[in-house]
Amino acid sequence: MEFNLADLFEHAVEQYPDREAVVANGERRTYSELEERANRLAHHLADAGVTAGDHVAVYAYNVIEWAEAMLAVYKIRGVCINVNFRYVADELAYLLDQAKPVAMVFQRQFTDRVAEVAPKVQALRHLVVVEDGTDPAAPGMDAEALGAVAYEEAMAAGSPERDFAPRTGDDIYLLFTGGTTGLPKGVMWRQEDVIYALGGGIDPTNGDRVDRPEELAEKGRNGAGTFFPIAPLMHGATQWGLLANLAKGQRIVLIDKFDAHGVWQAVEAEKANVIMITGDAMARPLIEAVDEPRTDGREGSYDLSSLFAVASSAALFSPSLKEAFMERLGVIVSDAVGASESGANGVGVATKGNAGGEGGITIKAISDSVVLDDDLNPLPVGVVGKLGRKGNIPLGYLGDPVKTAEVFRTAPDGTRYVVPGDYARLEGEGLITLLGRGSATINSGGEKIFTEEVEGAVKDHPDVYDAIVVGVPHERWGQTVAVVVQPREGCAPSLESIQEHCRTKIAGYKVPRVLRLVEQTRRTPTGKPDLPWALSVASES
Repeated sequence: MEFNLADLFEHAVEQYPDREAVVANGERRTYSELEERANRLAHHLADAGVTAGDHVAVYAYNVIEWAEAMLAVYKIRGVCINVNFRYVADELAYLLDQAKPVAMVFQRQFTDRVAEVAPKVQALRHLVVVEDGTDPAAPGMDAEALGAVAYEEAMAAGSPERDFAPRTGDDIYLLFTGGTTGLPKGVMWRQEDVIYALGGGIDPTNGDRVDRPEELAEKGRNGAGTFFPIAPLMHGATQWGLLANLAKGQRIVLIDKFDAHGVWQAVEAEKANVIMITGDAMARPLIEAVDEPRTDGREGSYDLSSLFAVASSAALFSPSLKEAFMERLGVIVSDAVGASESGANGVGVATKGNAGGEGGITIKAISDSVVLDDDLNPLPVGVVGKLGRKGNIPLGYLGDPVKTAEVFRTAPDGTRYVVPGDYARLEGEGLITLLGRGSATINSGGEKIFTEEVEGAVKDHPDVYDAIVVGVPHERWGQTVAVVVQPREGCAPSLESIQEHCRTKIAGYKVPRVLRLVEQTRRTPTGKPDLPWALSVASES
């Protein structure tokens, strides 16, 4: 057995065949059922010519077929490609041109975009369409005209046997990430490295490493908890919420689209123990929905007694919202710090009255996480530098040696680091404070201002529902702080009231000087701010 994603899943199947593995929008699979269906699809793909190292794209919402397809691809040593379902045709064409998939599994509702883009992708030679209730006779929805095979027909034709070639920890895991700016980039990992970095090989809460791949499944011997990652499976956080927990014999709940009441209904129905969110974009509507009337026609409040933890990653989780979750639901609240390029750097656990504030997110860092200067020298306690990680890190960016050289660097002593651009400060006793993303940091008169910190202060204003902070050009200071605010319904906060409120939370030089009110802020499906849009709005005269 290897540190390989398919191997880890198959070992969990052997240990817990009758346990329920995944629940997605009412569809249920035990470990053995998920295994058989993944085997069938894997054989179908292999029969269609997909071989080791080939790329297979999955273009879908969080449906059970996403999980089956991902496992099927890894079983035949293929590489799964995550497709952002929000992409318009040009963006999709760019992604597929970079990824060069030989096959694609897609939901029927995306047929029109597939039809527009697929002929331009020279490598793409096999399509599988997943039914989702879309009428095949509707305009643009005839996937069969593209030569697509029906997903269930592919299942029926494939063998259920697990008779695949041996795999290794060198097999590739590839994750396309767009971040908050720029075009998507494919981060390439050896599977062994990514299992240590994101898949539970290193416990981010204490830094303990497993010695044998079998140890991951052994963690499930005392029973199965229910983990509910809410973000799309096209996002790395939810992929690893699924893959890491499957390796441990746990139970995973998925929901196809985010809806706050739908989440609480699923928590109640499935007795979820942990939900994973991506910052304020999910946290705020969730905590407000707790006290709103139910939307399912039932009386009373949601029964959330099974829930004991809320974990956030990939986006700002404001201190005021952490406090609200702890106070209202009595749950443990944590922030996982990391990136697609680095894996997990560590975890910070909030406590009542100390959920964070000025100074960023403080985490208990794993031993491979460091704070570096520009020459890759580790910095002492109290000095601001760039957050880096050594050890189990990616190979680089797919097809981009220039960007790879910028982010994945080797120190004079031969140590290889990944340095994605986050500013951080070493605090001692194994603690690191994450201050902000370098690409989003504002430089005003020589002072570095971290946008996440300002956003947290602005969002604490009672009239603010959401906010995105950016730096806009300033003749004297180079840049100044601007904030794009989505007010609460019926409210219109002034710049002066926001400034007055922020001065109680952050230093004066960080307080916003420009305010733009909008009907709704723009964010990615994973809650990250659309920075180009926010900068355009903030720069309007």
